[in-house]
Amino acid sequence: MEQLRLEIITPKKMVYDNVVKSVTIPGSIGSFQVLNLHAPLLSSFEIGVIKVVDDSGEKHFATSGGTAEVLDNKVLILAETLEAPQEIDIERAKESEKRARERLKLENRQKEVDALRAELALKRALNRIKISAG
Repeated sequence: MEQLRLEIITPKKMVYDNVVKSVTIPGSIGSFQVLNLHAPLLSSFEIGVIKVVDDSGEKHFATSGGTAEVLDNKVLILAETLEAPQEIDIERAKESEKRARERLKLENRQKEVDALRAELALKRALNRIKISAG
């Protein structure tokens, strides 16, 4: 029986390369799960959680987006960023959340603040805090 292979690569390094039971990816229009013998697929994904189930159990990673390709029982994830819970600096994430919230408050008074950029920073910070909490 064929096995599902998962590779996760960021611009800095190969993060994960192993046989898995499943992987759940935060797709742009909703999360989707890939299992053995999945149909070919190419998708972008957003800020969220990538969940990997392998023989050692379940692993969760915070991501800020990227692309995923499923082809011939192989999943290739090209992620902008990927962090395991133990890699997250929770204090730094909380400071990022605070800064983003301040920028969004200022956005109502000043046109110079890039609201979209602040909203994305807030989403990334909240995602990292959620992942680090387990």
